Amino acid sequence: MGKATGFMEYERRCGRSRLPEDRTTTFEEFHEWLPEEEQRRQAARCMDCGVPFCQYGGMIAGMGSGCPLHNLVPETNDLVYRGNWEQAYRRLAKTHSFPEFTSRVCPALCEAACTCGYQAEPVSTKENERAIIDYAYAHGLVEEPVPEIRTGKRIAVVGSGPSGLAAAQLLNRRGHSVTVFERNDRIGGLLRYGIPNMKLEKRAIDRRVRLMEQAGVEFRCSVNVGVDVTAEELLEQYDRVLLCGGASNPRDIQIPGREAAGIYFAVDFLTEVSRRLMDQDYDVTKVIGSKDFSFGDLTGKQVLVIGGGDTGNDCVGTAIRLRAAGVTQLEMMPKPSEKRKDTNPWPEWPRILKTDYGQEEAIRFFGGDPRLYQTTATEFLKDEKGHVCGVKTVQLEAGSFRPVAGTEQELKADLVLIAAGFLGSQKYLTDAFGVELDRRTNIVTKGSTHRTSADRVFAAGDIRRGQSLVVWAIAEGREAARAIDEDLMGYTNL
Repeated sequence: MGKATGFMEYERRCGRSRLPEDRTTTFEEFHEWLPEEEQRRQAARCMDCGVPFCQYGGMIAGMGSGCPLHNLVPETNDLVYRGNWEQAYRRLAKTHSFPEFTSRVCPALCEAACTCGYQAEPVSTKENERAIIDYAYAHGLVEEPVPEIRTGKRIAVVGSGPSGLAAAQLLNRRGHSVTVFERNDRIGGLLRYGIPNMKLEKRAIDRRVRLMEQAGVEFRCSVNVGVDVTAEELLEQYDRVLLCGGASNPRDIQIPGREAAGIYFAVDFLTEVSRRLMDQDYDVTKVIGSKDFSFGDLTGKQVLVIGGGDTGNDCVGTAIRLRAAGVTQLEMMPKPSEKRKDTNPWPEWPRILKTDYGQEEAIRFFGGDPRLYQTTATEFLKDEKGHVCGVKTVQLEAGSFRPVAGTEQELKADLVLIAAGFLGSQKYLTDAFGVELDRRTNIVTKGSTHRTSADRVFAAGDIRRGQSLVVWAIAEGREAARAIDEDLMGYTNL
């Protein structure tokens, strides 16, 4: 696949990102892309490795390794290298519902498992994928087929995140009538409201949703299933129900002072900023410096983010764009090593230090990495008006997480954002359908069938597997669509 000696002739290159001082004046995407000729050279680095771990998509040592969608990575890379962009898209579309999403936000499990990365730098498969889908949209190749025959079967999909959208896409293609229920005012779930616009341009979601609507998928926004519509009503009106509500129950931090004003869950903060940006038709002059946010104008304020993952980083980048004077990020875990350890061999997911865009921007503007490792909050401090004004912290022992005496300190904070992950499904929804839950409040399903304990009710995505990646959610949605189709029709050709 690719050029036989390409991995020896060409070094890995990726598109550059605009400098922090340029990109933080807007909420637009800031990663640029290679010229076509150079992108083809990058695809030429794909080795004829014999065993393409990049498309394995399984679990190794409790971590995902390779693409969960089982994209035919060597084949698409070979087609890009040869300049056959249309066939590259056709091949990619066989296994992938939404390359325009993952090529922006996926951490590239395929690259972490790339055989070329065992000794050198992996193939830039993620950027190759982005080049393919961009070419396909630019040349009118991306279409959503309208079924010639309808089966007469009706399916309700609850939740319009990546798993719900992927399931709706395939079920509609099969000829079933699909209605997607979304409790928010716009389609996309956490794709829209949990990921900032500078990482995932929301017009990319709108573009895909329009195609699905034209093909017959019905979207119903501002309908909260379990509140506005009962489970009984859905089961009466539809042949099958698929729950894709996500792991949207945020983990709280219950320490003294939690009742102070100015403490928000990260997802609520990101949602409010994204909604205002879209409501203002992406006019950043009406967003940056705005006093209309529930948390007020962040200009000149100190922001503390509790949580060191991707969501925490998104909060850092968003706060910087809202002109915060400083951002600090607390991380309970020790600082990762910069290179793989012997206990973390390829093709496992590399547990190494990652400095993402938000941290890069904080380093540029505030003079240092915003992350304080092995540190946790012990108390929120508030002023005479009951508003948070600071946080007490303490350092932790590695492994035991016991507080280290004498390491206590106080940090100033005008806004605190809790980005400590999610606990699982939301109770009102799972109670409405009476489905069995595991100890993490994820919905229990029977093997690989995606069937829940409730009759005619299926589940997919984070609501079933717990908080995870967009690419895993898409894979879950596609698998659930096949399971539902087989259940309805006695066989499936999806």
